Amino acid sequence: MALFGEKKRLGDLLVEKGFISNEQLQTALEEQRTRKTKLGETLMSLGYISTDDFATFFCREMGYIPVTDEELKNYDPKVLDIVGETLIKKHEILPVGIDADNINIIRVAMSDPMNLGIIDDIEMSSGMEVQPCYAPQTSISIILDKIYGRKATMEAAEQFEAEHASEFADDEEEEDDTVGDAPIVKIVRSMIQQAVRDGASDIHIEPLERSVRVRNRIDGMLREDAVYSSNMLSAMTARIKIISGLDISEKRKPQDGRLTYVVDGVEFDVRVSILPTVYGEKTVMRLTKKQGLTQEKKYLGLYPDDEARLDGIMNNPHGIILVTGPTGSGKSTTCYTVLNELNKPEVNIITVEDPVEANVAGINQVQVNVKAGLTFASALRSILRQDPDIIMIGEIRDGETAQIAVQASITGHLVISTLHTNSTSASVTRLIDMGVEAYMIGDAVVGIIAQRLVRRLCPECKVPHEATEREKIMLGYPVEQPLTIYEPGGCEKCGTGYKGRKAIYEIMPISAKIRRILHETVTAEMIQDAAVSEGMNTLRMAGARNVIEGVTSIAEMVRVAYDMDAANEANAAGAEEASAEE
Repeated sequence: MALFGEKKRLGDLLVEKGFISNEQLQTALEEQRTRKTKLGETLMSLGYISTDDFATFFCREMGYIPVTDEELKNYDPKVLDIVGETLIKKHEILPVGIDADNINIIRVAMSDPMNLGIIDDIEMSSGMEVQPCYAPQTSISIILDKIYGRKATMEAAEQFEAEHASEFADDEEEEDDTVGDAPIVKIVRSMIQQAVRDGASDIHIEPLERSVRVRNRIDGMLREDAVYSSNMLSAMTARIKIISGLDISEKRKPQDGRLTYVVDGVEFDVRVSILPTVYGEKTVMRLTKKQGLTQEKKYLGLYPDDEARLDGIMNNPHGIILVTGPTGSGKSTTCYTVLNELNKPEVNIITVEDPVEANVAGINQVQVNVKAGLTFASALRSILRQDPDIIMIGEIRDGETAQIAVQASITGHLVISTLHTNSTSASVTRLIDMGVEAYMIGDAVVGIIAQRLVRRLCPECKVPHEATEREKIMLGYPVEQPLTIYEPGGCEKCGTGYKGRKAIYEIMPISAKIRRILHETVTAEMIQDAAVSEGMNTLRMAGARNVIEGVTSIAEMVRVAYDMDAANEANAAGAEEASAEE
C-alpha cells in the first residue's frame, strides 16, 4: 500500500517498467502541481501513457480488478440508488453492480481505489461491503454525465426561468461562490463539459425566432443537443463573453475571444466567435485539446507506403512542405506532428500562427496580431533574421506571404505551412494564382499533403452487403471479383452508425518529372497524372482503400473525396445494370 502512497513512487515504477521516460515523468509532475490532479490522470491526459496500459500496470502491480468500458456502460441502475446520487457525484465514482458470489458486496468503479475515505463513506451509507475496482476517471465521468448531466442542466434552466435571471446579462462581476452557483453558469459549464465528453469539436448556440438551439459538431456532423427558451440567450451569451474576455456591452459587432477550460483533468483551448444575427447573437465555440495536436507520427493513421513518402518529404533539409484541405480536416494536427518529429535540440524552429493552437516545448511560437501590424508577412521578415532552421507558417493566405515562404525555402530553410485547396495538384495552381512563378514552385516545394477526415463505421452495428458493379467501379475494384463492403447501422453506442474519425491522405513528393512539368504548361490534371504514375494514392483511392477494408462506408468516401469522373463511370455502369435487368 505504501508503494503508491507517494505519487513520485508511482512515476518511478512507470519509468522502471518502461511505460514512460524520466523526462515525461518530470513534465507530468510539474503539470500535476498546476492542475492538482492525480499523477496517473495527468500522464494519460498528456498522452504519455494510454488508458489501457495504465490500467494494466496499475491493476497488475496493486492487485485491483479493472472495470472495462463495457461494464461501465452496463451498470446496474438499482445499485446507484443504494449508494445515492450525492455520494456518487461528490466522489465521482460509479457503482456497477453486486458481486456475483456475495450479495452483500457492491462493486464500485473508482479512479483511486486505494482511497479508504471514499470506501468508508460508501460502506456507511449503503451498509454493504465495497469491492473497489479501477477505471479511468474520464470513462467514469462520461457515464456520470449521461446519467446526471442532462438532468442537472434542465434543472438549472428551469431554475433560471423561475428566477427571471436574464438580468445576469448586465452583470460584469468576476465569478465568486454566488455566481458559480447561478443557473446560467451551471448551464454553460455543463454545455462545455457534455460537448467534450461527447467528442464534439464545436458548440453552436443559435438564436431562432422563439427558442435557442444548441448543436454540437461530432465526427464532422452537427447534432442537436438542447433547446432553451429564447429569453435565456442574452444571459448565456453574456456568460460566455465574460469568461472569454469579450465586451458584453457590444452586441452589434462580431467578436472573437478564447479561454482555457479543464474537463476531467484535460486542458482544452476554446476559441469563441460571436456573430450578430436577426434573432440575436450566435455563438460558436471551437474545442481543441491542448495536448491533442502534439502526437507521434504513428498516430496519424498512415499506411506504410504513405508514411514512407512523408518520411522522404520530411528528410529534405530545405524547401516547402504544404498541408492542404478544408477547415476541420486535421491540417493543424499534421503540421504539429511533423514539427514534433523535427524538433531536436540542435534545430531552431520558429512558428507564426493565427492563433497559436498548441504550446510545444523547445519551439519559438509567434502569435499574429493584425491590429499591431504583426501579420504573417511582417512576422516572416523578422523571423528570417532570427537564424531559423525550420519555419512553420499557420496559413499562406496571400501572394506576399507565398513569395516570402518561397524565398525562405530557396535560401536554405525548411518551411511548413497550410493552404486551403482540394488536392495536392490544385495547391500548385493556387500558388501560381497568388503570383508565384511555376518554375519557382518546382524549386521551392518539396512535397504536398492533402487530407480529409472520414467517419469510422461503428464496429458494433455496421451492416455488410455485397458490392454492386457500380460500387466496385467507384472503388476501383475488379468488377468480376466478389467484394463485401459495409454500411452504417445505428445502435445505442453510436446513434448514427459511425463512431470516431480517421484521416485519409494524398501525399505528393515533388519529383524530377513533376518539376519538368512545372517548367512547361501547367495544369492540375497534368501534375496529378504524373504523381499517380509515380505511385501516389489520390484521396479517392485512399477513401476506397478504407471502404474495402471495412473502416468506412462508400457514402462517406463520396462525401469527403468525390470524384466526378469516377462517379460518371459508375453511373454509366449502374444504367447498364438497370437496363440489363429490364
